[in-house]
Amino acid sequence: MCLAALTVGMLSGCKNKNAKTTDAENRTAESEWVDLGLPSGLLWACCNLGASSPEKCGEYYAWGETMPKNEYSLTTYSYYNHENGIYTLNKYNTQQAKGLVDSLTVLEPADDAATALLGDGARMPTDAEWQELIDNTSAEWIRQKGVRGYLLTAANGNSLFLPATGFCHKDSFTDSDKIGNYWSSSLDLLMPNTAHELNFGSTGLRTGGCERYYGFSIRPVKEH
Repeated sequence: MCLAALTVGMLSGCKNKNAKTTDAENRTAESEWVDLGLPSGLLWACCNLGASSPEKCGEYYAWGETMPKNEYSLTTYSYYNHENGIYTLNKYNTQQAKGLVDSLTVLEPADDAATALLGDGARMPTDAEWQELIDNTSAEWIRQKGVRGYLLTAANGNSLFLPATGFCHKDSFTDSDKIGNYWSSSLDLLMPNTAHELNFGSTGLRTGGCERYYGFSIRPVKEH
């Protein structure tokens, strides 16, 4: 079950609660990459997509959409057709009962927010790449510059900070500082209305799945 659906404490208005920064500031921060010495050689961005520092949440995106919005719901999701109260998928689907079957299981570049906004080889991590990050770093739940989140430190001494960003559902935003939800680029093959994600709270990190229309954070990656 999606961790986001189990939490409470919603705030009204699904908007980025961080101070707005310029596009230039966002691109500068997001162009800084961390080499954690992972087996794959993958580099991780030091900041979330749309954030100017590691402690900021950045923007929130539905899975496969490349722009933030004010409401994250079934009716506003780009990949649902809605007719007579029935929602069917129009892209990224492996099951006929769910809608149009195209057997696409990983986001195409045009639908990957990190690629669309940053270019230069940036993309969203796959589910397996999130797991690689967890398996090859030590995780510490800390408060960094007043923000709760996980400090992930690799054997080479380099580290990433993942802020507890909360999430957006409908037109409400959960209070951050408690949980984190980060999209992967991987579709859930058994339940194609959901996609894989990283979620965490003070008790630990894990990969899971959540309905694609939720608004989650994105941490870009790129090849070495």
